[in-house]
Amino acid sequence: MDSQKRIKELVALINYHNYQYYVLDDPKISDYEYDLLLNELIGLEESNPEYKYPDSPTQKVGGAVLAGFNEVLHSNPKLSLGNVFDEGDLKNFDSRIKRILGNDLVEYIVELKIDGLTVVLNYENGLFVRGATRGDGIKGEDITSNLKTVRSIPLRLSEPVDVEVRGEVFISKENFEKLNAQREETEESIFANPRNAAAGSLRQLDSSITSKRPLDIFVFSMENMEDSKFLTHVESMEFLKKAGFKISPYLISCKSWQEVWEQCKIWADKRGELPFEIDGLVIKVNSLHQREVLGNTVKAPRWSVAYKFPPQKKETIVNDIIVQVVRTGVLTPTAILEPVRIAGSVVGRATLHNEDNINQKDIRIGDTVILQKAGDVIPEIVSVVFGKRNGTERLFIMPQQCPVCGADAVRLKGEAAVRCTNNSCPAQLRRALFHFVSRDAMNIDGLGPQIISMLLDNRFINDAGDLYLLKDKKEELEKVERMGEKSVDNLIRAIENSKENSLDRLIFALGIRMIGQRASKLLASAFGNMDRIIEATYDDLVKVEEIGDKMSLSIVSFFKEERNITLIEKLKKLDINMEAERKEIIEKEQFLGKTFVLTGTLSEFKRDDAKEIIESYGGKVSGSVSKKTDYVLAGAEAGSKLQKANDLGIEVIGEDTFKEWIGRW
Repeated sequence: MDSQKRIKELVALINYHNYQYYVLDDPKISDYEYDLLLNELIGLEESNPEYKYPDSPTQKVGGAVLAGFNEVLHSNPKLSLGNVFDEGDLKNFDSRIKRILGNDLVEYIVELKIDGLTVVLNYENGLFVRGATRGDGIKGEDITSNLKTVRSIPLRLSEPVDVEVRGEVFISKENFEKLNAQREETEESIFANPRNAAAGSLRQLDSSITSKRPLDIFVFSMENMEDSKFLTHVESMEFLKKAGFKISPYLISCKSWQEVWEQCKIWADKRGELPFEIDGLVIKVNSLHQREVLGNTVKAPRWSVAYKFPPQKKETIVNDIIVQVVRTGVLTPTAILEPVRIAGSVVGRATLHNEDNINQKDIRIGDTVILQKAGDVIPEIVSVVFGKRNGTERLFIMPQQCPVCGADAVRLKGEAAVRCTNNSCPAQLRRALFHFVSRDAMNIDGLGPQIISMLLDNRFINDAGDLYLLKDKKEELEKVERMGEKSVDNLIRAIENSKENSLDRLIFALGIRMIGQRASKLLASAFGNMDRIIEATYDDLVKVEEIGDKMSLSIVSFFKEERNITLIEKLKKLDINMEAERKEIIEKEQFLGKTFVLTGTLSEFKRDDAKEIIESYGGKVSGSVSKKTDYVLAGAEAGSKLQKANDLGIEVIGEDTFKEWIGRW
């Protein structure tokens, strides 16, 4: 089949399945079948880059790293809402509406006030062309590349219209908990609430990071559309839903302010049952004509208001404080509570984070405490009710031995964390293996937590190296319940395939404190193989761009541990790749510190290949032209980036010059 025709078919088919899965929550094919379609499209686009269309679902994985966000001037002011807090406020709002209209016939629409980040999306002829933050309401930031990675934002609408919509990007409660759990495991700072997580994810300069965050959206307003003939807000939302948007999930019609107040009371109790966080309700006049009559103040529309929920806090008792051990060996205290229902769920425990937090709040076993859910999601002890102490409360003492293995637990100077000193601690080993096989590390398909636990419990493995010896225990594995010959064959094949992974994956898999995916790639690029990284001194490491003081100390400390060196030697003997691919090594430094922007179609290089070459020579590639850009590499049909480079006086080079610079002329 013609490649262009097949690419068009795949784009339409995958976008359809994205809509079914992410918008309608009604998938029509399995994940496996979806991955086959997407992989076929990726392969065809790599071979035929001229046919990579702007609505291709491959854009959901992110693109080039930006130097910064450009400013966007909104087509009209994006006003904020006034707030009401009680029944009296709501009654006054209704009275003002009817006084201005001179009419008692007003229909209100009540919607959930999703707690996320407001964005403005622009479509031309049905194609997504720009997305921005609300900003100050007049100007926002252009975050188009990041918004393209949000699975529920359509890149092409089913209707070829010019339209601007407004929506709220958010992270569900379940995904927020998973995201924070992952960050806590790797000792990254956790997000305070889902809103902060969503906002932080959308403001990443590297859209590939954004693409890995579980972002979602609800569109709640049609800001403008040419030749619109809608009479009501509900009509416009129904049109947007048919066009492909995931709209606000509840549009509740109310004929009076009393009905609105009933909804406020209902949702104040029910909000904890929702899978996402809301911090109130939005009340809107449904008639678009009445909205025009009512108009706006300088700060807010007169036809809409937000009802804000009072915060939920409950008293409970700390029955005990236990200590758990995470992958990095950190001892984490957790409060065992008298179960209490709050924000829609029964809470029986709350993390206390560390010893300093306990001492600062003076939390004792037996205390009556005030509990809330941070961001209505994460249980958190706010304070102690000191007036209810009766003298039977007990101070919590952080153990000096690991509760799992009994080894010494120490707190290093300048750190809040207390750590188990035994690198062979079973609690650490289990979680370390979970990390080693994970998707971003060695990516061993089929080796989930349950299988790892089974292998450990049955003494098939004692460390990560033993995974590569499982092929010698095939017959024994097949006898384990729910394994079987086919499952074991697939597992062993996946383990064998991981031997050829890139060096940066192995570095990340080792679980070195503070060393994430980005740092792992930098280390692989700078040193070229595992032996050189092991031999690197603090001074060698700190010279690597983005590898700072604490990271360098952590790397040196990791490779001083005999157990870690023993594991690496074992992996080496098992033929695990320890060398960086040539493209991972900086071959020369002639582009060191230089920033390139690529524009137009290159005749002899794919865009990604040119980017890799520039990076291999020490340079960086940005997605937009700015004063920080050093060179613009322009191919055929270069567009606005070329014009901006000329306006700023930035040097523009062609493909022949580029080939000469890299020695390929």
